[in-house]
Amino acid sequence: MADDLDALETLIDLMARLPGLGPRSARRAALHLVKKRGKLLKPLAEAMGEVATTARECLTCGNIGTGDQCAICANPKRATGEICVVEDVADLWAMERAGVFRGRYHVLGGTLSALDAIGPEELRIPKLVDRMQDEAVTEVILALPATVDGQTTAHYIADMLPGITVTSLAQGVPIGGELDYLDDGTISAALRARKAF
Repeated sequence: MADDLDALETLIDLMARLPGLGPRSARRAALHLVKKRGKLLKPLAEAMGEVATTARECLTCGNIGTGDQCAICANPKRATGEICVVEDVADLWAMERAGVFRGRYHVLGGTLSALDAIGPEELRIPKLVDRMQDEAVTEVILALPATVDGQTTAHYIADMLPGITVTSLAQGVPIGGELDYLDDGTISAALRARKAF
């Protein structure tokens, strides 16, 4: 009986380490999984085992896939000459969910940060520069966070790519957003990125 509890506590402890789950949420999720053992826990464990052995980082862009190249990089229809640079794989997946970008991506794996001693070599910036020579890139779209580190990274990348058109996503008021609920930086960015009506 003690071993069963130890295994359950280990599961709860591991789940509590996941982003967005604390100890209480992990306990509730683990209990739900155990109650739905046949329909949920076993298939989840099998899927996790499969991902643990097959998932790998795309050698070209840094996305997660099951081969040396992810499905996006392997798709010849995606070779539009546009590369969208994102901080993390989650950002790439968000862009894909929106379904509006048809080019290829480049995942940096973070942003430059002097405080955390993260320089260009710790990120995939040199690989991005190499891609400019290997691929017929006409535009690099910077989809980086509107933070100090994100903007520092964007300026650094723009300086590293002379002769390439470098653009960034517009920043400002989200659809359905009310000015009263926005922070000063968002309002300022929205005003600077204004366009003709």
